[in-house]
Amino acid sequence: MKRIQSILKQAGFDGFLGALVLMIVLAYFFPQAGIIEKPISLEKIANIGVSGVFFFYGLKLNRAKLKEGIANWRMHLLIQCTTFLLFPFLILIIKPLFNEEGSGSLWIALFFLSALPSTVSSSVVMVSIAGGNVPGAIFNASISALIGVFITPVWISLCLPAASGTIEFSEIILKLVVQVLLPVVAGALLNRYGGAFAERNKKGLRMFDQSVILLIVYSSFSKSFSLRLFAHLSWAELLLLAAGMLLLFFVVLITVGLLTKVLGFSRQDRITSVFCASKKSLVHGTVMSKVLFAGNPLAGVVLLPLMMYHALQLIASGILAQQFSKSTK
Repeated sequence: MKRIQSILKQAGFDGFLGALVLMIVLAYFFPQAGIIEKPISLEKIANIGVSGVFFFYGLKLNRAKLKEGIANWRMHLLIQCTTFLLFPFLILIIKPLFNEEGSGSLWIALFFLSALPSTVSSSVVMVSIAGGNVPGAIFNASISALIGVFITPVWISLCLPAASGTIEFSEIILKLVVQVLLPVVAGALLNRYGGAFAERNKKGLRMFDQSVILLIVYSSFSKSFSLRLFAHLSWAELLLLAAGMLLLFFVVLITVGLLTKVLGFSRQDRITSVFCASKKSLVHGTVMSKVLFAGNPLAGVVLLPLMMYHALQLIASGILAQQFSKSTK
């Protein structure tokens, strides 16, 4: 258990998840602070924080490490197709189970989760612990985040016209370019000058990322609670949702594992494929929800499955990484 706790801590499963729960509790009992516009708007501060998160992400992008992992195109193709095609397909086929009036918003939240890129830090940590292809994990996690800047809003615009309300695709792209793409590009261009600084201050930058996420979670849930958007969800439905998230994780995990055997991947590449393809990024999901669902009360709802999936993927991946590690000894 101590070993598993150590793995989960390295991957980010620490007090941060407790802080996420605290933000939701505060939003439930004290929503007013999250929705007021004057004298200061937490939502506007969060918007600035989003650009900061992606700027520092670009600053940390190491081109040498990306080049090191670029050669194994079959593994990269499998991981990216799983992240951006298999996940959305699995959620699309269960759409008939959700009715438009009652649980339609929950399906929107699930589809938003499915369209997100893979996470970076926990994927690399788990692959390293399990004895996988670490350069390949770094490449795929980084490229996934960049691809997601374009693919996620395309999926949302094509499949959720009703969910996006008055937000047009051109507006989404413009917001993503200004808030996400330009900061990433600016950070990447400054990597040779500030990359060492970002590497030295990884803990501080991670705290900054987490602070922005907590702010977004609080403001988003404040708006949702004030409009009673969760009133129709019972505790039984929430438990069912958590079980569904765990099922989704293992369906993808097993599918990718079988495909790597059919394709004849090496053990290291199989480990990397399984861990990178099954993850979804809480960081990118939270900040992108600010752009894709800006001003939309659904912003809090779409974060619920994502936070559940984030917690469950860390627990399950930590146990699996431990098992892979033991099997190599």
